[in-house]
Parts: sequence; C-alpha cells; structure tokens
Amino acid sequence: MKGKKKYLGIAAAGLVLLAALGVILFKALTPSNGIGSISGRDPIPQEADIYVPYIAGTTDADGFMRGMDVSSVLALYNSWQEADGSSHFKNFEGEELDIQGFFNLLHDTGTNYIRLRVWNDPFDADGNGYGGGNVDINAAIEMGQYATNAGMKVLIDFHYSDFWADPNKQMVPKAWADLTIDEKADALYEYTKDCLLQLKDAGVDVGMVQVGNETTNGFCGEVNWPNITQLFSAGSRAVREVDSDILVAIHFTNPEKAGNLANRAKKLYNYEVDYDVFACSYYPFWHGSLENLTTVLKDVAETYDKKVVVAETSWAFTLEDGDGNGNTVAVGSNDTVGDYEFSAQGQASEIAGVIQAVKNVGESGIGVFYWEPAWIPVQVYDGTDAKLAENRALWEKFGSGWASSYAGVYDPNDAGRYYGGSAVDNQALFDFEGNPLESLNTYKYVQTGTTGAEIRVTGVESPVLDYTQGDALSLPTELKVTYSAASPENLPVVWNEAEAAAVDMNTPGTYTVHGIVMVSEEEVEAVCAVTVKKAGLLKNPGFEDADMAMYKVEGSSGNDRTNDDPHSGSYSFHFYNSGTVDFTVEQTVTLNAGHYVFSLYAQGGDVGEDANTFAYVKIGDNVISEPFTLIGWVAWQNPEVSFDVDEDGVEVTVGVNITAAQNGAWGTLDDWELLTDSE
Repeated sequence: MKGKKKYLGIAAAGLVLLAALGVILFKALTPSNGIGSISGRDPIPQEADIYVPYIAGTTDADGFMRGMDVSSVLALYNSWQEADGSSHFKNFEGEELDIQGFFNLLHDTGTNYIRLRVWNDPFDADGNGYGGGNVDINAAIEMGQYATNAGMKVLIDFHYSDFWADPNKQMVPKAWADLTIDEKADALYEYTKDCLLQLKDAGVDVGMVQVGNETTNGFCGEVNWPNITQLFSAGSRAVREVDSDILVAIHFTNPEKAGNLANRAKKLYNYEVDYDVFACSYYPFWHGSLENLTTVLKDVAETYDKKVVVAETSWAFTLEDGDGNGNTVAVGSNDTVGDYEFSAQGQASEIAGVIQAVKNVGESGIGVFYWEPAWIPVQVYDGTDAKLAENRALWEKFGSGWASSYAGVYDPNDAGRYYGGSAVDNQALFDFEGNPLESLNTYKYVQTGTTGAEIRVTGVESPVLDYTQGDALSLPTELKVTYSAASPENLPVVWNEAEAAAVDMNTPGTYTVHGIVMVSEEEVEAVCAVTVKKAGLLKNPGFEDADMAMYKVEGSSGNDRTNDDPHSGSYSFHFYNSGTVDFTVEQTVTLNAGHYVFSLYAQGGDVGEDANTFAYVKIGDNVISEPFTLIGWVAWQNPEVSFDVDEDGVEVTVGVNITAAQNGAWGTLDDWELLTDSE
C-alpha cells in the first residue's frame, strides 16, 4: 500500500447502524483463557477502555512478530523541527517524545518488530526527494538504530525501485534501467548485500528481509516469471550470505482472489526460489474475509512448508482528514463497514482479528505488521489555504507526504499527477495532534486480553439482493451482527411475511422487506432491499460462465475472463499489458423493432491522456458510441448507449473499445446489459 490514491467511499449498503440508538449488549468480557497460558498460568486480563481478546501464542516467547511499519516517521520529525521545533508525538501521560522516545513507546505498547521500506535512489538529479519518507538505505539505518536501541528487531522491505512498488507498479530503479536480466540480477544481489552489511555495521538488528514489495503482478520492471524468480533468488542469496539467521520473505497481495496466492506460491516452488516466509497484505476494505485469509495462508504454509505473515494491515479511527490531502478511507463512508467501526475500538478489533486469523493457520503463522500507524499530519489542516500551503512546502522539502512534485520525473503518471500529503493519517494509531490512541496498546493487550469495556451493537447486516424477473426469491435466514467491542456473530432473522409475499418477481422494481433479529432479548430491526431487473438480452453478461463463445475479442492485451476485481459476482473481463493496449470485445444479437439501452461497468487506470475508451453499438454501417474515462481502481464507470431498431430481425453488435498507447494500462469490464422498454 502507499499513502495516496485509490480513494474509497465505503458502500452504504451492508449494515443498519445502531450506535445512535444506544443498543447495549452486556457480553462476558473475560477472555477465553483456556486457549493458552503464560509462564504456566492463565494471563490476567488488563483493565482497559477497549476490548481486546486474549490470543494465545502471541508473546515474545512464542516468537510472534507484532510489527509496525513507521517508514515515514523520520521525515515527519525533520518537518516538525523546521515548522515549530516540537516533536508532536506524545506518550499516554501527555509528555512530548523525541524520536528515540517514540520508538521506546512502540516497544512499551507491545511492538517487537519495526518494518522499514527501502528505495534505491528516491531523489532527482538535484537531490530533491520523491517523498514517502525519502527512505533510502541511510534513512533506514537511522530508524533501524532507534528501533534496535528500543529493543525491537527490524524487517527491511526492499522495494527494488526508486519509489513506490505495489501490485500495479513495479518500476525499475533509474540506475538499472538499461541492464539485461542477468546484469539486473547481479546488481540486485550486490545492492542487497551492501545494504545489509551497512545495517549490520551500524548495529541494526535485522531479523527479516522482504525481497520485493507487493510483487503480485511483477517485480523490478519484470513481468515474466523466469525473470521475476531470477531476481528473487538473487536477493535471497545475498541475504543468506550476509546472515543465515535472517528470514527471507516474498510479499504478495490479494488473498481474496481465488487461487491467487496459491498460484504464486506454486511459481516460487517450481522455480526453486529459496525463501522462508510467504507474506501478504490484508486490508479489510479490499481483501475479503478473515476466514478466507486463514484458508489461503494455511494452504501455502502446509503445501510448501513455509511460515506466513501479514506484512501490511490497517484501519481508520475516524473518517475525517487531518492534513488537507484526501484519505484512502474518506468522509462520505458510513460509520461501519464489514466487521469494524471507525474508531480506536474498531482499530483494536481489526488488529486482533487479523492476528487471530494468522494464528489460526497454526505454528506457521508468525506475525502481523500494521502499516504506517504514525503517518499523522505534519500540521493539522484548519481549512485555510495558508495552512495547506505550509503543509505542501514541508511535504516537498522533507518528503513527509506520500509523494512530492519531484517524483514526477521518475513516475509522471501517478506521483507526478497526484503528489501530496498522507492519505492514511486517519488510519494512524495516534490522533492528528500526536496523542496515542488506546488502540496503540493492542499488541500488548492480545497477550492478556482486557476487561471493563462496554459492548454495544454497531450494526446488523442489511442485504441487498439483485434478481432478474422470473427468478425465485430467497431471503437469508441469518444476518451478521457487529459489536463495538466483540467479535461479530450470525443470528437468526424473522422477515415480515406480508412484505416478502408482496415482492413480485415477475415485475421489475425495488422492494423492501423488514425483519427482526433478537440480540440479547432486544428486538433489532433489519432491512433487506430486493431489486428485480428486467431480463436482459445478452448471453453471459457478467462473464460468470466459462463459455465465452458469444463474445468476439480482437486485439491482444492480456484479455481474459478472470476473477480480478469484478463489479459483481465472481468474474469479469480483465485486461492488462506491460506494453500498449488495443482491443475490442463485442457480442452480436438479433433484435426486433424498438428502443434499447446498452450499458456496462468499467474500471481501470494508467491508460494515459490520449486513450480512446468507449462503448458502442453497430447497426449495419451505423456506429453509435459513448466515451468513458478509466480513472482508477474500482472507480466504476457506467456508460450507456441508447439506440432504436426500425424493423424486426436486425443484427446488432454491442461492444467496448480500449486503446491506450501508454504502457501498463489495466482494468476490468463487467455487468453488460442490453434492455428494451418496448413490448
């Protein structure tokens, strides 16, 4: 993850929010101490304002990594020194902390590992930093020394790029741009070895090394597996030669996509990559359920005898923005999404949930790392242009925002367009002024559990059901109930029989069915929305069926039916190419006279300013088109083309054209629809 784009407006549908109603559940707060013990006895739960369950096997003695990625913190301290000479971060007693005191606080609240990203050369020719902390090996050494002095180990996260590396971008460092794959492997080996030797000479206690960051779709400018794994092996060899006790991790994303992590683990096995730890990112707003996370990690651990960690996770304590730069989880979201509310309690519940999911893998589940818990505002934004200008100047000078304008030389299509501050200040474990939130203690609390926190219902699942006319109605028998300070549970629901009977499955429209869920002898209302759509005229419109014979695809850009980012259902039509993209996909049907509307959903990005993307309808030689713009991940566009057919039995072709001269364009198409309002 990085502190920028991919802005989320969390879906409104999904929960009936009940916090305002003050519905309280008095559940037992004593942790289930029978799971395990510490030093031969059950741990004593700590009194706290938040609820955190006891999770066995998470202590230092168990070897469990309770990690924090604080790669931006040095740049923040440098910014504050110039802005006002203060340190901003405080302990729970309100005392201001210097940077060593900050690392000591992390240790005292249960953190035992610090993760630090490292970029090869995050500076332009004039020495101006690209941002994101400007974390080269020198910055990592300084922060690593603070971490070691505080009694924590360090995970070095080599991106092998001069700036952000993630699933959609794996850019080669400037100095390696013209190397052959063999030369690049040699350079990566030498660079890794040199950096680790510098860290060791500086006394940094390195316990684990990531050879790459979120390398799901490529690595260091390479997109084919023989080259990718050659680079992985070069990095691993360097680590082994420096210190055989350092764990080697390979890092991927998207556990929610069926077969995704299993396929990558198999590639590593087939190409004989030497590594110890299979790492993945897990953000609840993108990456599916915790149950699925456990399943996919356990499969990798047991199939290939590897340890597993969650290398990145986080959650928001508020929906407000602190620095004048837009946030990933933004205002406009509801008070709850999934199983957690946006609060310190929600953060604690999310962290504990991820830890439990990793522990459920078994002995191979060895750690969880929270991503950027300290990336708070350089200065709190007060809504004025003057304050925003002050923040921008500090972001630019010290690299304390996600990207500076100088990064545009290296990354013109992303950082060069969207540079700015922190997009995750509301996901920190400190408030905007630097005061620690109670959630900062979660790593300490999971080792004992807590007692004393009030538990209230935050929501009841609110199903949204979509049907096509003629389908049979099937209402759920249980709904998920979420709590402020406890794990969610599924409880029976009783629906209003009269409202259910009134849903006409043969008549398009939207219907509402109310229900009741009994929660601790309290009746809690539930609502189900049922939409009946007119039957469409296209075959396999959502790409759910493996048979794609009804579609004609021309052009080659990595086009295929996959489970990548569907708008609905499990599948979509995906495209990606490290080079240019130029293709059409279409379906031909025979229509009678009448008025019709063709529509679809599309998302994607990195297409460039000169891209040509449009939906179209062809009737003979006549073409009617509707352009749309791909503006980012899951930023769904819904182009519609209206047209008339003058006589019966006319062949009509509907389709989509995607043309992008810029390398690396990607996206998905889904939920095509062709409807008529004619009888």
